[in-house]
Amino acid sequence: MKTEAYLFAGVAAFFLVTDVAYIWFAREPAGAAALTVSFLMSALIAFFCAVNQRRKGSRPEDRKDSEIRERSGPVDFFPPHSPYPPMVALGATVLAVGVVFGLWLALIGVGVLAAGVFGMVFEFAGRHD
Repeated sequence: MKTEAYLFAGVAAFFLVTDVAYIWFAREPAGAAALTVSFLMSALIAFFCAVNQRRKGSRPEDRKDSEIRERSGPVDFFPPHSPYPPMVALGATVLAVGVVFGLWLALIGVGVLAAGVFGMVFEFAGRHD
């Protein structure tokens, strides 16, 4: 994670320098806001990577002498069949169409989307590995 932290810190520094130059020369608030948000987001990712590297230590990918077998093993649990991802997609689609055609349709889309997200989050809540 150290490499990623340095990479995103460099991206954040680039956005900071660009933002300062843009504010100085352009004096336009929309571009300055976009560059400021870009700086903050990349700085947040750099901070997250640095904290994870400090907390968890080096990964096998970070060492030159590591081997592929060090990263082997079970990845995670992936549900085989779930009705909720298509439900989330349907809800997002109905919500987007509702923004164009009317509030009543957007509210239906919000309901379907919320039910799908709720189902995805709590589908395996009682499952213990």
